Amino acid sequence: MARIYSADSAAPVAEAWSLIAEPARWPEWSPHVRGAWGLGSPEVEQGRTGAARLLWTVPVPARITEKVDGSSWTWRVGPMTLVHAVLPLPDGCRISTSIAAPGPLEGVLAATYGPVVQALMKRLATVAAQSAARSSSGVATSTSAPASSSSSRVP
Repeated sequence: MARIYSADSAAPVAEAWSLIAEPARWPEWSPHVRGAWGLGSPEVEQGRTGAARLLWTVPVPARITEKVDGSSWTWRVGPMTLVHAVLPLPDGCRISTSIAAPGPLEGVLAATYGPVVQALMKRLATVAAQSAARSSSGVATSTSAPASSSSSRVP
């Protein structure tokens, strides 16, 4: 069963999508990811195989297995399958990442990586809202934290 981590943002879908689907923007909200190659540019592309660079040096092989433009994309990283999604809300969007892995690995990932992913979803929601506010006002501004966030398990 996949585990879903999410956060709501005041940002429009397009801004959150840009941050989650463009590898060049991943370091803006995910400090442990320092870049990627071969996954598509400017956005990830279905069928592409490449790697994400973690912690400045470690290349992690990955393959983009599915993409719905402006809405979601899926990649396979080692034994994990991750789905990144952006859903419209009346006052912004919901950003989520689901993680599925075989057997007991999923539970281990939920206990160890799950809290990190939840924190990253909150950070992404905040960065997206701040970026959208800067874009709309033409000056750097700060926004409050996202309205809510959650972690859940789905079948």
